[in-house]
Amino acid sequence: MKKLKLVGFALLAILSIGLLAACGAEDESNNNNNETALEGSVEVDGSGTVYPLMARIAEEYMFTEQEGVSVEVGRSGTSAGFEKFLVEDGTDFNNASRHIKDEEKTKAEELGIEVKELKVALDGLTIVMHPENDWATEMTEEEIINIFLADGGITNWSDINPDWPNEKINTYGPNENHGTYEFFYESILEEQDLVGDANLQQNYSTLVTLVSEDVNSIGFFGFGYYVNNQDKLQAVNVDFGDGPVEPSLDTIAEDGDYANFTRPVFTYLNVNNAKQEAQVLDYAIYLMNNVNTFAGETGFAPIPDQEAQESIDFLEGLK
Repeated sequence: MKKLKLVGFALLAILSIGLLAACGAEDESNNNNNETALEGSVEVDGSGTVYPLMARIAEEYMFTEQEGVSVEVGRSGTSAGFEKFLVEDGTDFNNASRHIKDEEKTKAEELGIEVKELKVALDGLTIVMHPENDWATEMTEEEIINIFLADGGITNWSDINPDWPNEKINTYGPNENHGTYEFFYESILEEQDLVGDANLQQNYSTLVTLVSEDVNSIGFFGFGYYVNNQDKLQAVNVDFGDGPVEPSLDTIAEDGDYANFTRPVFTYLNVNNAKQEAQVLDYAIYLMNNVNTFAGETGFAPIPDQEAQESIDFLEGLK
C-alpha cells in the first residue's frame, strides 16, 4: 500500500513539474513576442516616382511583420518631401529620385538631423507617347533632347524627319516639385532651358491621361508609371549610338544599354528618429532587406546585393 502511495506521489510530482515547465515556456514565449511586437507610426513622404515601391513594401510590412505599426507613405514630390523631412518633428523618411542637395544637407546640419542616404532601386527615365504614334517609335538621344530644349530647333515632327507629320509636338512632364524633373533638367538637358510651353504636372496620373489623349504628345517620367499604363501609352526606343534600346528591367542599369537614362532612386532616413523609435529602425531594416524582392513588380531594376547589404549593416549598427 505504501509502495502504491509512493508511486502516486511520484507521478503527481512529475506531472506538476511538466505543467510548471509548460507554463514557464509559455511565459517565455509571451515575453519574446512582446519584445518583437512594435507599435507606433512611421511617416514617409517625397518622390512620386519612388512611391509605388515604398507603398508596396509598407503594405507588406504592416500585413506580415508588424501589425501594430502604421506606415504612412505620401507622394508630394522629392523637393516638397525634403521640406517636410528637414524640419523639427519632420517625417522619418523622404523618398527621392535625385541625390540630396548641398543646401538640404546644410539645413539638416543646422537642425541637428543626421541623414542617411539609402539607395533602394534603379529607375529608367522613359520617354512616352500616344499609342497611335507610329512614326516616332525610335529616336536618337539627341533628337529627344532637342524636342525638349527651348533652343533645340524642333517644333513640329517634320523638323526631325520630313516624312513625319507637319504637326506641333506637345511636350509633357512632371513639375519642379519632382526629382524626375530635376534629373531631366540637370542630367539630360544639362541645365539648358526647357521648352517654354511644356505642360508640367504635379500628379503623375494626370500626366498619363494627358499623354494618352494627345496623338502629338511626348512626355517623360519613371519607368514604373509607363509599365503600369502600357494599355494607354507607348515608350520610345532610344538610340544612344549603338541602335535603338527599349527601356526594360533588363536594359535599365547604371552600366547597361539604357545607362544614359538610368538613375538611382533613394530614401533618406532621419537617423535621430531611427535611434529613438524602434519601429522606425525596424522598418528601415525590413525595407533594405526586401527592396530587391519588390523592385521588379513595381517597375524598378534591383540594386546590387552588396549595396543593399552595406545599408543593412549600417542600420543594424544603430541598435
